[in-house]
Amino acid sequence: MKTKIKNVHLFDGMKLHKDKTTIIFDEKEILAIGDVNSLSVDMEIDGEGLTCLPGLMDCHVHLTMDGVADPFCELISDSEADGSFRAVRNAQNQLYSGVITVRNVGANHNIDIALRNAIEKGIIEGPRILASGKPIVMTGGHGYPMAIEADGVDEVRKAARTQLKAGADLLKLMATGGVMTDGVDPNSPQLSEEELRCACTEASNAGKTTAAHAQGLAGIKNAIRAGITTIEHGIYLDDEAIEMMVEKGTYLVPTLAAPYFIDKHGLEEGVPVHAVKKNQEVMEHHKQSFRRAIEAGVKIVAGTDAGTPFNRHGDFPTELELMVEYGMSPIEAFRSATIIPAQAMKISDKTGSLEECKLADLVLVKGNPFENMSDVRNVVYVFKEGKCVLSSNKKILTFH
Repeated sequence: MKTKIKNVHLFDGMKLHKDKTTIIFDEKEILAIGDVNSLSVDMEIDGEGLTCLPGLMDCHVHLTMDGVADPFCELISDSEADGSFRAVRNAQNQLYSGVITVRNVGANHNIDIALRNAIEKGIIEGPRILASGKPIVMTGGHGYPMAIEADGVDEVRKAARTQLKAGADLLKLMATGGVMTDGVDPNSPQLSEEELRCACTEASNAGKTTAAHAQGLAGIKNAIRAGITTIEHGIYLDDEAIEMMVEKGTYLVPTLAAPYFIDKHGLEEGVPVHAVKKNQEVMEHHKQSFRRAIEAGVKIVAGTDAGTPFNRHGDFPTELELMVEYGMSPIEAFRSATIIPAQAMKISDKTGSLEECKLADLVLVKGNPFENMSDVRNVVYVFKEGKCVLSSNKKILTFH
């Protein structure tokens, strides 16, 4: 089946086309863009008043977490089945919001790996998932309730190989403390540079990437020197760290929505005291580090940290809105949600931009989000690999 979308404003992942255009695709890939009147099609969509985007990518999610006020408390009491059912619903919320690819960076029981496999087999519908499974942390480190605890190079190597054997697409490592784990300081280094380097080497040997939860400056620098692919959060950045990232090509996934929602809802709605207190201490530093990274040319990748308090799966637009509010142009924000994350995840040969012979991952929204970013919320159609998974009469987001 061939589909034509005509008369549409098109952002192809790199640039916004000046004039309205036409795009034709089949049930797998894009066949043609532009003057394509000679091609016959089975279905035609009039794109008048719509903007066509590549499938959006959220590069920092936790599908087993719901966005309740205290998600770590929920994780501790979860059975594997509880987390699995929750992950299915959250994954579908992502897909129906226009997020066609997610990178899941932490799930107990390796639930995200199993869910990825089920989606790929067609057992259930969901977004494309790149899954880390269990993160690797030091004993008692940030996120330990859903992680493999490992100390020293040999244990970290074993943990890395264990996750790669389980089918992980990437390794998630905790380089510092964090906001949500009680009793740890976001500024404190956790896994050492040597431990991080060992895991990065194992991932590289297997053709995989790495992501480091890194909030404090010392841990950020440890991770960059160790060869990490992406720095998650990057709350405390100085000039040296930023220069290192630019020089090494390290990506930053800022997750601006996570502290925003903790600050917005706070103690009044049940967010733990330790998380609120630490969030208040880091939030302004986080904004300033993000602004400095943009100005210096660090490669930015959009990620929400969905699943953290009140940070719901399917609300990806908040991250884009905050990126623009804190200094990005809309074009830069959409690149950070399409082509740049595809490059970071090493899938840009297949998706991340709308080009002939690439997968037909498309989102059509009503309005023009390059003039009003909030228009990205007005999702009308979602196509994953050419299959329509959502149209205006099939829009179902189930927030918990």
